[in-house]
Amino acid sequence: MIKKIGIITSGGDSPGMNAAIRSLVRSALYSNIECVGFYRGYQGLIENDYKFLGLRDVSQRLGLGGTFLKSARSIDFLEKVYRAKAYENLKSHSIDLLVVIGGNGSIKGASVFSEDFDFPIIGIPASIDNDVFGTDHSIGFDTSLNTITHAIDKIRDTARSHNRLFFIEVMGRDCGNLAIHSGLATGACYVITPEVDFSIENLISRLDEGKKLYKTSSIVVVAEGNKYGSASKIAKDVGKRYQEYEIKVTILGHLQRGGSPSAFDRIVASRLGMGAVQAIKSKKFNVIVGIIKNDIHYSPIHSVVQESGSIQNEIIKINSVISR
Repeated sequence: MIKKIGIITSGGDSPGMNAAIRSLVRSALYSNIECVGFYRGYQGLIENDYKFLGLRDVSQRLGLGGTFLKSARSIDFLEKVYRAKAYENLKSHSIDLLVVIGGNGSIKGASVFSEDFDFPIIGIPASIDNDVFGTDHSIGFDTSLNTITHAIDKIRDTARSHNRLFFIEVMGRDCGNLAIHSGLATGACYVITPEVDFSIENLISRLDEGKKLYKTSSIVVVAEGNKYGSASKIAKDVGKRYQEYEIKVTILGHLQRGGSPSAFDRIVASRLGMGAVQAIKSKKFNVIVGIIKNDIHYSPIHSVVQESGSIQNEIIKINSVISR
């Protein structure tokens, strides 16, 4: 019987994490399961920095961005001696199961921890990159995508007014989902991602094609983790060979992580939070809770660690055809 659970948010923050905590806590309490939240992810587990969570502790959290439990990337947790300390802290509170809300790295850490101490884990995917295997939607992706789209829409106004070529750098260290989706949503003429090799020649060819169609401005979306280099480097190299436009660079940075979660992310987070409690009641442990084809789905946590989400080639193809 699971009577008490621990909850952490780990890794990069995602809009909707608070909505997931709220749903998880209220669903758990409804099922007579106590909740203990640990601050700053795995680091809080190691340092025993905790708070018992009741109904009122998660009030007014649904539309709040970030995570009130705070988050961190714990270097200490990589060492088993510190993981053992985290385990002892969980046991000292009579906690029976740990729920980890985070991305690939956080889920991998949870899997290692579970294997070390035979401790049950449930993962909830929260990643603005939407790159967690086992779900169609991770918490935060929709909000971040909308933030990028709104920013690029505003930049396009000035690009159009001044015959400018803008390079917009978005987040995406290992995955280009934000880049390709925002590129399609904003009509960017070209998208550069970590998954696809990039050449200056291909971009110049696309720009030339646009000029022949009387385009007076263009937008290029650059995922920060692409293999060629930063948006500034790409802009500089293009500028040496292509003088038809005035070239500008905008780096959106952590603006993409902040803000109130979208309605879609609030709903996704709420479904995943309750889905975690349903897994606990059904004794489905060491799984990640996902949404696949609009249904709650449970994947073994080890399969999530071994795989990773992928970009949608269909979106790339659509953008290459219609964004001219």
